Amino acid sequence: LGMPMHRPSEAPSPSLTRSAAVHVTRTFMPPIGDYVELLEGIWERQQVTNNGTLVQQLEKALLPYHGTPHLLYATNGTITLQLALKALGITGEVITTPFSYVASTTAILWEHCTPVFVDIEADGFNIDAELIEAAITPRTQAILATHVYGLPCAVERIEAIARAHGLKVIYDAAHAFGTSYKGRPLLSFGDVSSCSFHATKIFHTVEGGSLACHDEGLYAQLRLLRSFGHVKDEHFAPGINGKNSEFHAAMGLLVLRSMDEILERRRGQWLRYAEALAGVNVRIASIPDGTDFNHAYFPVVLPTERLLTTVVEDLAALDIHPRRYFYPSLSTLPYLKNPGNCPRSEELSPRVLCLPLFHDLEEEVIDLVASRIRVLVP
Repeated sequence: LGMPMHRPSEAPSPSLTRSAAVHVTRTFMPPIGDYVELLEGIWERQQVTNNGTLVQQLEKALLPYHGTPHLLYATNGTITLQLALKALGITGEVITTPFSYVASTTAILWEHCTPVFVDIEADGFNIDAELIEAAITPRTQAILATHVYGLPCAVERIEAIARAHGLKVIYDAAHAFGTSYKGRPLLSFGDVSSCSFHATKIFHTVEGGSLACHDEGLYAQLRLLRSFGHVKDEHFAPGINGKNSEFHAAMGLLVLRSMDEILERRRGQWLRYAEALAGVNVRIASIPDGTDFNHAYFPVVLPTERLLTTVVEDLAALDIHPRRYFYPSLSTLPYLKNPGNCPRSEELSPRVLCLPLFHDLEEEVIDLVASRIRVLVP
């Protein structure tokens, strides 16, 4: 991997000099003076929302990262999923994954559709595309798959299945900003791709999200539904308020200036973890061929849930706090009717731990976390 090995047989001293607890992520903050400069422009224009100057600038600046001719900036990455379902006219069954953040499923439920779970890959985190066709019924209208941790789904296979059965494809690409697959931004796949710009993400606008699509008519419908379903005094559809503000767009424009630096640093941190954990009895993410990965998360799969708990408690004593992400398997949600069995997801979910990973994470913390796992996992 081209980086020096860090494999201490025993943990280094935990007496690192840190001013705060280390959590699984920390929001990237641009220089405050640059943000104030943009705020002054907002004060001068006196337009704080409703498709202001900075929102328009951000949408234009984000297009190359999405790889589509059409892009909408929205309130968050959950509303974008709901808008996608609504704009595509989805009312029936939606094939989806049980291993994702709960918003993937609740967006389907909020739109009065029925989630149909298909289990995940045996050696990965994404939906198993080879199981999708068996789940298709006369009521199936769409596939909503998640690029988990920013790793691409089997997009070619999913597209072929959707085309053969007349289904729409929506990607929950909340983690996928900055990832490319076979030379295309991962956000460019599917009928609609939804991304989250929450403060925990590799690119953020504090709160926010995007919708990307290729079809001009679909874009017009999404744009209409994002803004109450009317244009001036003429009403066309029952829309919602999915707009975002100039203040959020200002943050996004500044974070975007640092994206090359953010992606490069994240790659180095990810590789440092990978090398330090080489030979340990944990499974780390496998990056598919043809993928230029954004290294958004560093998940490890522990041999047992008990070992995961041991690692969490050990690191908590050092004020380091990784997170089980995602847990529980969505197929076990108590408010679902007949969710079906997803044994791979349900067996994996309790054993996945995302280790701390953020822009200003110190290398000695990475080494300490890895060394503790090496000691604790036989």
